Amino acid sequence: MHVVISKFRVANGMTEEVYKAFLQRPHKVDKEQGFIRMEVMRPIDIPEEFWLITYWHDQESWRTWYRGHKYKDSHSGIPKGLKLAPEHTEISHFELFAS
Repeated sequence: MHVVISKFRVANGMTEEVYKAFLQRPHKVDKEQGFIRMEVMRPIDIPEEFWLITYWHDQESWRTWYRGHKYKDSHSGIPKGLKLAPEHTEISHFELFAS
């Protein structure tokens, strides 16, 4: 299984708007080939930081989604005017082989 962890930090005070956007997300990625599930969380002591953990059958499924137009479509609910702190934005890939 391929796991992708995306981390970002809101830089312009729109933390609650982002929080609500995730609660109301349209679940577009859920229908993608190879997608298993997504979890969204944030550290209790850094509420403006968000962590998205997505689970995929394989890395190629994630790559196909990420490089295609459906990646942009799935981000259509992002609040307008949102600014992120570039130094706190990262994407990491993992192989999940035991649980």
